[in-house]
Amino acid sequence: MNWQYWIKILIIVVSVYVLSFIVRRIIGLMVTRQSTKINVDPTNFSFLKNSISFLIFATGLIAIFYITPSLRNVSKALFAGAGIIAAVIGFASQKAFSNIISGLFILVFRPFRVNDVIEIGTGTKGVVEEITLRHTIIRNYENRRIIIPNAIISEETIVNSNLIEEKIKKHIEFGISYESNVDLAKKIIQEEAENHPLLLDNRTEEEIAEGKPIVQIRVVQLGDFSVTIRAYVWANCNADAFEINCDLNESVKKRFDAEGIEIPYPHHTIVYKKDIL
Repeated sequence: MNWQYWIKILIIVVSVYVLSFIVRRIIGLMVTRQSTKINVDPTNFSFLKNSISFLIFATGLIAIFYITPSLRNVSKALFAGAGIIAAVIGFASQKAFSNIISGLFILVFRPFRVNDVIEIGTGTKGVVEEITLRHTIIRNYENRRIIIPNAIISEETIVNSNLIEEKIKKHIEFGISYESNVDLAKKIIQEEAENHPLLLDNRTEEEIAEGKPIVQIRVVQLGDFSVTIRAYVWANCNADAFEINCDLNESVKKRFDAEGIEIPYPHHTIVYKKDIL
């Protein structure tokens, strides 16, 4: 083998080393920066750097085999074998790779972070406790851990209560009978809501100057059995809104009972036909 062969070997080795170093640095900086933003341990994604380095070094090794005349046939066999192995592994690990890619999308686009309150689809709701490359762990309000593969989360609609700001407007509804005094019921709901210590005054300066109330009360539906009244209540966070909702259910019910506002039961009118020919 002449000196040109060894120069090629040296170029391949140096190129592989430099390329691996640069790629690892870029990926490391990207992962660290994005992991900080979503409050995730960057070591969860460290295998990504190692996998890419392995692919770069493997490619360099195959290139060395290819430029070596005595090993050229071996390199061709490696290329063919690598293609078959890659196809088998890709088919067998399709779901696993789907979770990994979805985990990277979560890392880059940040639809939610650790400690965010989110709702997945129409059923799962809780606090994000951990995000890994394969799955996301959610702690629900029963203190149970729900482990959801990232590929599934990527296909669902996500409601994030903390993405931009934590304050929330809660819609709290009450049903009264048609015989009850609507104005009195609205007055009771508004008084109880505005006296709650966790209530957030979200009015602008213009709305305050206009005398707009802190809590808006609206009649939103005339149903089959009741008149539905809705209170629009603002709170600092989802937990406060839940507490306000529970407290108002109790306090408004007591005020309704004391002041003669009826919360109706569903009822039906039954007609008996005695004479049937």
